[in-house]
Amino acid sequence: MAKKFFIETFGCQMNVLDSEKIAGNLCCKGMEAVESPSEADVILLNTCSVRDKAVQKVYARLGEIKQYKNVRKNLVIGVVGCMAQLEGEKILKRAPHVSILAGPQKSHVIHSLLEKSVLSGTPKIDMRSDDNPSPLEIVPIRRGNRRRAGVTISEGCNRRCTYCVVPETRGKERIRSSSNILMEIENLAAEGYVEIMLLGQTVNSYMDLKEENVSFAALLRRIAQIKGIERIRFASPYPSDFTDELLEVMVSCTQVCNHIHLPVQSGSTKILRAMRRGYTREEYLEIVRKIKDSERPISISTDIIVGFPGEEERDFEDTLTLLDLVQYDGAFSFKYSPRPNTEALNLDGEVPEEEKSRRLAVLQQHQREIQYRINEAYAGRIVEVLVDARARSRVSLTGRTSNNKIVNFDGPETLIGQFVTVKITDFSPNSLKGAWIQSKALE
Repeated sequence: MAKKFFIETFGCQMNVLDSEKIAGNLCCKGMEAVESPSEADVILLNTCSVRDKAVQKVYARLGEIKQYKNVRKNLVIGVVGCMAQLEGEKILKRAPHVSILAGPQKSHVIHSLLEKSVLSGTPKIDMRSDDNPSPLEIVPIRRGNRRRAGVTISEGCNRRCTYCVVPETRGKERIRSSSNILMEIENLAAEGYVEIMLLGQTVNSYMDLKEENVSFAALLRRIAQIKGIERIRFASPYPSDFTDELLEVMVSCTQVCNHIHLPVQSGSTKILRAMRRGYTREEYLEIVRKIKDSERPISISTDIIVGFPGEEERDFEDTLTLLDLVQYDGAFSFKYSPRPNTEALNLDGEVPEEEKSRRLAVLQQHQREIQYRINEAYAGRIVEVLVDARARSRVSLTGRTSNNKIVNFDGPETLIGQFVTVKITDFSPNSLKGAWIQSKALE
């Protein structure tokens, strides 16, 4: 039986957590994680399908790792996650060297599929999807960070945005019990974790109807009471489910980070209706106004799609003016990508690819200028940073503030995983640079 495995993760934070669950499943069965595909007996690609570019990236990667299979005939290659669920056996036709296909709900059965594939010498597939919440209670998890941990509170989505494949790949929304969530986080705190990221496709729609009608805001309050948890993040909330109660918790509970990622997708009400987002430009801006007027400064980031079917120049201008009104601290922006089995495929008004590219370039430059001005105001400030890792830049370490600003600075590697105080000395549109002052003692 194969002993060493390598997992390569594409896509969102939930995929990162899914990879940690798969790794936990394999390690629990006696297998060993390695840092390079060249060392592995098993290579797993945990995939994303939210855009066609993400899918094509995986197919390209499968072509690259075929070289390992040519040299080592017993190598097992698997494709798991959202792309596997969406593409299904089409993957085997384009990449016949693949031996395992499994959807995103199958972290707990990967070892079983692996065993069956090795024994039979044939590909093994598990794409069954249902409303069963049991797979959300997967243990153990091989965490990739010793201080920060992702925690699933829900998975799947009941909304039907016309461009989105998540309901197709992740299924209907399934909710974990609040008691199980709290137990997991209490255990993480006992192990020394200080930052928790709550994950769900529409995370703030959470409602535990079986245990005291616990809302998302109430869940945050209970987590904030757990000793040792100093930061609580969540991704991604849905604008229509952003309540006054949630804002009050973000203002009053300092453990809840003062940053919210609030996907808007478009600044045009016409396009928002075509996307079936469930809110207008004005309703979204009213949510932003409440956040901006709150007693605690809260940074806002977003997702934006340009070139959606029917998007005219005036609709695109509405998105640019929205950027000016909101002053986002960050934005992930993309060209519209047609996805299988979505209603947007049948919409009229296709935007030419070259025009999508132009609009994306204009939007991204506009947003960079906004971020530059926002980050410029940080020069000379003193901020608290949780150190994540070695930096990719010329300085040695990188971390994040509570409001999700990336801060790079010089310091010893022993600071990784600690809270430190940093004075900001320089800035760019995407990050801050500073000088380390001192560390924060942890109980």
